[in-house]
Amino acid sequence: MKKSILFSAILLTGASQVKAQQDDAVVKVDSLSEVVVTANRIDLPFKENSRTINIVTSSDIKNSAAVNVADLLQQVAGVDIRRRGTGGSQADLYIRGGGFDQTLLLIDGVKMDDAQTGHHTMNAALPLEVIERIEIIKGPAARVFGQNAFAGAINIITKKNLNNSVSLNVEAGSFGQLNGSVTAGVEKENSSHIIHVGRITSEGYRNNSDYDNGNYYLKSIFNKNAQPIEMTATFMERNFGAENFYTTNPTFNEYEETQNSLLAFSTTFNNNKLKIQPRIYWKRNQDLFLLRRNEPSFYRNMHISNKIGVETNASYLSKLGITGFGVEFSKIYLRSNNLGNRDRFMSNVFLEHRFSVADNKLDITPGVALTYFSDFKFKGFPGLDIGYSLTNNFKVYGNIGYTYRVPTYTDLFYNDPVTSGNADLEPEEAFAQELGLKYTTIKFNASIAVFNRDADNLIDYIRNDISEDVFTATNITEVNTKGLELDAAYNFMFKDFVQTLNVGYAFLDDNILDQNEALSRYSLNTLKHQYTTRLSTQLFKNVRQNIVYKYAERTTGQTYNVWDASLAVKVNQAELTITASNIFDADYIESGFVPMPPSNVLFGLRYSFR
Repeated sequence: MKKSILFSAILLTGASQVKAQQDDAVVKVDSLSEVVVTANRIDLPFKENSRTINIVTSSDIKNSAAVNVADLLQQVAGVDIRRRGTGGSQADLYIRGGGFDQTLLLIDGVKMDDAQTGHHTMNAALPLEVIERIEIIKGPAARVFGQNAFAGAINIITKKNLNNSVSLNVEAGSFGQLNGSVTAGVEKENSSHIIHVGRITSEGYRNNSDYDNGNYYLKSIFNKNAQPIEMTATFMERNFGAENFYTTNPTFNEYEETQNSLLAFSTTFNNNKLKIQPRIYWKRNQDLFLLRRNEPSFYRNMHISNKIGVETNASYLSKLGITGFGVEFSKIYLRSNNLGNRDRFMSNVFLEHRFSVADNKLDITPGVALTYFSDFKFKGFPGLDIGYSLTNNFKVYGNIGYTYRVPTYTDLFYNDPVTSGNADLEPEEAFAQELGLKYTTIKFNASIAVFNRDADNLIDYIRNDISEDVFTATNITEVNTKGLELDAAYNFMFKDFVQTLNVGYAFLDDNILDQNEALSRYSLNTLKHQYTTRLSTQLFKNVRQNIVYKYAERTTGQTYNVWDASLAVKVNQAELTITASNIFDADYIESGFVPMPPSNVLFGLRYSFR
């Protein structure tokens, strides 16, 4: 760890020397100062927000050496993506030590939560080719999004158009990986369309770790010249061997198939003071699980969940500031041979107001959300954000808020040979506080934040003795979580090209380890120390390279260092890529009992028609 920090310090020093030599150079990169964060009811420029928000820009995505969203988010300090292999077949999403059920994923503001289990959250992640940026809101966001944003939220913002273009992508590499996709943009007089079709396959790097995954995406904007209506349709299919995903029993040979789909329609009514955004959507998830792949009759689970929702979000500008408000209604239907047939109705009402005083240097934003669950009744989430701009680029901020999560149907009712649900579970609750500083310019931006979360009734799967095989869903009485996060990005010119250095560090401490770590399935594997560095360089006109370093120390005592790299060479309309993962063959586990892949490489060819 010390060597890695020293290495990054050397890189920073070298970058500073280059800056001193070329201080007058204009850096042409995505400017965070100009990004309007849409993951709130009130749209605000990035540097005006009084929350800890990370923006993964389009240039970050291009230079990430990542091939899917799960790999990409691993490069953000404070975000813990626990993968079970390659290809994003199954990855769990954690923010600031929260559980995989406690982080909400959104696509253009549409909530992709699943009442069955948070294990399906990342199944909804889109291919990188259609993503414009990703907004990561750390800390409780229930006041804005509702109960699933217990520890944070991630909003994937898709591209608006690709003009008239077609892009073909083919990749092949280690473990029999063979991937292919087509992404097209079509511009008509009164409509525009983005279409993506892709397939990623692999023979697997260990027994029963093969996969065959499909991604299908369509975004259309109709009636562009009058009142535009936006339609989003997605279908994500995952078929994969799940060896040891949930058990270490050598006689099992697990297998899983999931389907995740979304159909959403939205529009925006906007005048000088009032903005109204109505939306209607349907989200469906299907999950087939076999405990023995070649013996379906031994143990088979089939779950199908449907969520239908309608919502309207609005903001109003007056002399007193900006008022954000909204209302949402949704109905969940679950049909399952294990969990039974379940229905849940939810409604959510939201209100907040942003006051700006002291020549707009001080902003104060109180807000509240009130949610009704047909099976858990009413819950409220009040909160307060405060920020003060010391200069045009330097801001201090703080926020407090309550957050809440009702148990999933898996928590409540699921049973198998190693897992037992608990119908008597209480909802999880927490009170969180945060204090931070952020500095934002075109060339350099940095933020540091300290946070604390006092939680009651957190849900974990516990066994009473290490000799037992069955883990039972249980409310843990009180858990305190506190931590620190640091992010910095520096853009500089060298040989007339933009070079970028990103550094992130996160520290997290909680008192869950007062329990016997061998008795918990999920909560005791959080990241205590996390350090990430990405250096993106370009020395020649058509060649760019990226090096990514990740260090992790988990509360179980496991530590590991992982290096990834990528090289891209552009020749006219073609681009050749080489992506190397886990270059130095680190031996480590991110989740459960599944060892991560050894060193591997992926070769790619992308060709664009304009």
